[in-house]
Amino acid sequence: MAKAECTPKWNTLALRNRKTCPTPEKSFQTTFTPVSKDKNSQTAGHLAGGDTQSSNGPSGQFLARESIESPSKVLLMLVAGLSFSTRLYKITEPPHVCWDETHFGKMGSYYINRTFFFDVHPPLGKMLIGLAGYMSGYDGTFPFIKPGDKYENQNYWGMRGFCATLGSFLPIFAYLIVLELSNSCTAAIIAATLLIFDTGCITISQYILLDPILMFFIMAAVLSMVKFNQQRYRSFSASWWLWLVLTGINLAGALGVKFVGLFVIILVGLNTIWDLWRLLGDMSLSLVDIAKHFLARAFALILLPLILYVTIFAVHFVVLNKSGPGDGFFSSAFQSRLIGNNLHNASMPEYLAFGSTVTIKNLRIAGGYLHSHWHLYPEGVGARQQQVTAYLHKDYNNLWVVHRQQDNNSQSGNPDLVRHGDIVRLEHKETTRNLHSHLHEAPLTKKHFQVTGYGINGTGDANDLWQVEVCGGQKGDPVKVLRSKVRFLHRATGCALYSSGKTLPKWGWEQIEVTCSPYLKETPSSQWNIEDHINPKLPNISLSVLKPNFLEILLESHIVMFRGNSGLKPKDNEMNSKPWHWPINYQGLRFSGVNATEYRVYLLGNPVVWWINLASLGLYLTMVAVASIATQRGFSLGQQRIEHSLVLVRGGGLLMLGWLLHYAPFFTMGRILYFHHYFPAMLFSSMLTGLTLDILFRSADLLLHPPYSYWFQRAGQLLLLFSILYR
Repeated sequence: MAKAECTPKWNTLALRNRKTCPTPEKSFQTTFTPVSKDKNSQTAGHLAGGDTQSSNGPSGQFLARESIESPSKVLLMLVAGLSFSTRLYKITEPPHVCWDETHFGKMGSYYINRTFFFDVHPPLGKMLIGLAGYMSGYDGTFPFIKPGDKYENQNYWGMRGFCATLGSFLPIFAYLIVLELSNSCTAAIIAATLLIFDTGCITISQYILLDPILMFFIMAAVLSMVKFNQQRYRSFSASWWLWLVLTGINLAGALGVKFVGLFVIILVGLNTIWDLWRLLGDMSLSLVDIAKHFLARAFALILLPLILYVTIFAVHFVVLNKSGPGDGFFSSAFQSRLIGNNLHNASMPEYLAFGSTVTIKNLRIAGGYLHSHWHLYPEGVGARQQQVTAYLHKDYNNLWVVHRQQDNNSQSGNPDLVRHGDIVRLEHKETTRNLHSHLHEAPLTKKHFQVTGYGINGTGDANDLWQVEVCGGQKGDPVKVLRSKVRFLHRATGCALYSSGKTLPKWGWEQIEVTCSPYLKETPSSQWNIEDHINPKLPNISLSVLKPNFLEILLESHIVMFRGNSGLKPKDNEMNSKPWHWPINYQGLRFSGVNATEYRVYLLGNPVVWWINLASLGLYLTMVAVASIATQRGFSLGQQRIEHSLVLVRGGGLLMLGWLLHYAPFFTMGRILYFHHYFPAMLFSSMLTGLTLDILFRSADLLLHPPYSYWFQRAGQLLLLFSILYR
C-alpha cells in the first residue's frame, strides 16, 4: 500500500486521495467504508443511526477518530468562549422588565414565596428560574406587573444569567452533534458559528424566559441520543448506559419545561424504533438479547422520564402550598389543600338553604365561577342587558344570593333547605340583578341562549326563575355544599345553565362565556357545585375530608394546562405571527421599548443566518436526490462520495426530521403563535446547514481540479463567515 501523509479529516485536498495512516502497531481504516453486502454483518459499522462495515471493528473506529480530536478540542474551546461571551455580555441591560419576563419572573417569585399560581406550561422551567433567583439573592418581592417596570435594586441578574448560561450551551451542543454525525470539524464549526452569531439566539437567551431552558434540554437530548448511537458496539457498557440514561433525563427535562418537548420525544422514539428494528435483523443476536435491548430502552426512555416528570410535579405541589392567584382555575377539592384558601381546613354549612350567599363553580375544568359585573352586552350581541360570565379568579362579583320564587321576609328560625326540584331566583349580590335567560342567541355559541343579569332589588320577571336539579338525586334531596353536582334548568325555556369554555372578546374582559343550553345531556359544562357558602343560621362542618390525592391533582393540572394553552390570546399592542413567517424571518417580537427614549430590544434573527438556513433546506433535498439518482443509475461514486452520501442520508436525515417535527405541527395549532416558537426548529435547521454546506464545499473537486477545488472550498467558508459577521 502506498504511503500517504496523515492529515486531519477536514482537509479536503487530503481527503481526495485519503488512504490509511500507518501507526506503530498497524494501519487502520477510516470510519466510513462501503456497506457490507453480508446480511449478518449489519451491526459492524455505524453512522448516525446507520450501519457500515469497519474492517477493524470498534477499535478501528476509535483510532480513526483520533485524526480530528486535536483540532476539535481547540475549536470546541473557541466555540465555548464565543458562545458564553456573546450571551453573558451586558446581561443586566435593559434594567427593566422585558416581554414575558413579566410572567416567568413573577412565577419565579411565586416559587420563592411558595404561592400557588397557574400557567399553561409544566413547572420545571419556572422552578429553575425561581431557584436561580433564590441562589443569587433575589427575595421574591418584585411584582413584575408589566414590561418596562424598573428593577431598581433587585437581584434580577441571577435569573437572567441562569437563562443565558443555558443558552450558551446551544452552540456547543450543536458543534458536538454535527461532529458526531459528520465526523467533520468544518461542518461542526459552521453549525456552531450560525448559532453563535445569530442575533435571535443571543436575544432569546438573555432574558428570563422558558425558551433557553427548553432548547437546552432539547439539544442535550439529541446529543445524548447521537452519543448513544455511537456506543452500539459496546452494548450494556458503562458509557452505553450513561448516554442512554442521559437521553431519558433530558427528555423529561424538555417536556417538564414546555409541552412542545413532546416533539423531541417523538424524534428519539423514531430513532429508537429504527435502532430496535436493525437489532431485530441482526441474526447474531438471540431473542433474549433483543429483549434485553428493548427493556433497557423502555426503562431509560419511557419509565425513567415518566418518573422524573411526575417527580417534577410532586415537587411543584409541595413547594406551592399557599393560596394564590391560580386557585380559581382548579376545583374546590383542589383548593382545599392550599394554605390560606378559604376552603383550607375551613368549615361551613353542609346544606344549601334559602337566604344563603354562595359562589357557584362550574365542574368543567377551568369552567370558572358564575360571575357578573356592571358592564352590559354591546349593541348587536343579544339583549343589551348586564353581562353574566364565568371568571377563573376569586372575586367579590362571584357572590350570589339564593332566593325563593317568592320571598317570605318574615321567616324566622332555621331557613328552609334548597332541595332537588325547588324553584330559585339567584340575585347577584353586588348589582342586585337576577340571573336571567331568554330566547336571544348567546354571544359565541349561537345555538345556545343568552344569559344576562336583569331587574333590580329582586324585581324582575318569569325569566329569572331556575329549577334546581341534583344530578343523580330524587325529589326532596338536599343540595350538599361542594359535593352535590347541581344543574340549573331555566323554567321558561327549559335550557340548562352552561359554561362553554369559550373566551369572550375584549368587551367581555376575556372572561368565559356563560349560556343556557337547550341540549339537556348532563356534562361537566352544565354541572355546578356550591363552593363558598355563608349562612349564619346554619351549623358548620369541617371540609378537611375534601383534600384530593396526588394522582387526582396531577390529572386535573394537566387538563387545566391543556385547555389554558388552547385558549391563549395575544396581548395588547402585540402582533402574533403565522408559521410560514418564521423561516423567512418575516417579523419578530418587541421585547422592550415603545418610544425613541427607551432602551429598545427586538427579537429578530440574523438575516444571513436565517436565509442561508432556508436555502440549505432546499439544497439538502437536492443533494440527496442527486446522490440517490446517481446510485440508482449505477455511477461509480468513489469512497469519498459514498461517505458524503451516508452523512447526507443518515446524519442529515436525522436533522431534517428534527426540523420537521419542531416546525410542521404549528400549522395545525389553533392557539396564538409567536416568532419565538420557531427557535427549536431553527437549531436543527442550523445544524443541517453546517452539514450540507460542508459537503457542498468538499464536493468542489467534481467541477474543479486541485488546487482550485481546495481554494474554492476555503473561499466559500471564509465568505460564509464574513457574511454572518457583517450582519
